[in-house]
Amino acid sequence: MKDGDKGAVQQKDGTYAIVPHFPLGLITPADLRNVAAVAERYKVPILKITSAARLAMVGFKEEDLESAWQELNPGVGHAVGLCVRSIKACPGTTVCRLGKQDALGLGLALDERFHGFALPNKCKMGVSGCMNNCAETPIKDLGFVGKKDGWTVSVGGNAASRPQLAVELCQGLSQAESLDLAAKILHYFKENGKKSERLGRFIDRIGFDSFKAAVCPDAS
Repeated sequence: MKDGDKGAVQQKDGTYAIVPHFPLGLITPADLRNVAAVAERYKVPILKITSAARLAMVGFKEEDLESAWQELNPGVGHAVGLCVRSIKACPGTTVCRLGKQDALGLGLALDERFHGFALPNKCKMGVSGCMNNCAETPIKDLGFVGKKDGWTVSVGGNAASRPQLAVELCQGLSQAESLDLAAKILHYFKENGKKSERLGRFIDRIGFDSFKAAVCPDAS
């Protein structure tokens, strides 16, 4: 079984890890009880809150994967492979006194529209409600930072083996405008990027000015 099959990734000891998809890391008491029950039932040795605010369940036997997924709620896995991964977002204006924009609202809308969207390589998004960048926006392929006048969008960051910081693309966008821009960026990258090429390398290859002209020619 290859990585991604049955929503699982093989570990060094031959067991499998699965990551139930709780958008933005938001989880209810009922979700936590259910995860704990499944972990106990299948004797899962490791539960890990990841750096991307996901909950990894590590140590399943291959023959238990399908039944475990049936018992989990929501029963849907975090996207793996060459696609839009789980989106990281800070609390934004929902609870944080420093928030300038609704990071959870934009993050959930992005997750609903784009989680699992197939691309030439993985794409990580961050949504920070203020300039403190608690969602690590500068090292995301596609990032959104909340300011008083709206969302500032940056592109091309990553923290992989060849790390690079994101570059500001435009600013002062509403949530609706931010979603539309995300769609333009992702579809343009899907149509023109090379396999295994991260968004930042794609932008470097074609030139930032060409990229900007293609996805937001009227942006400030």
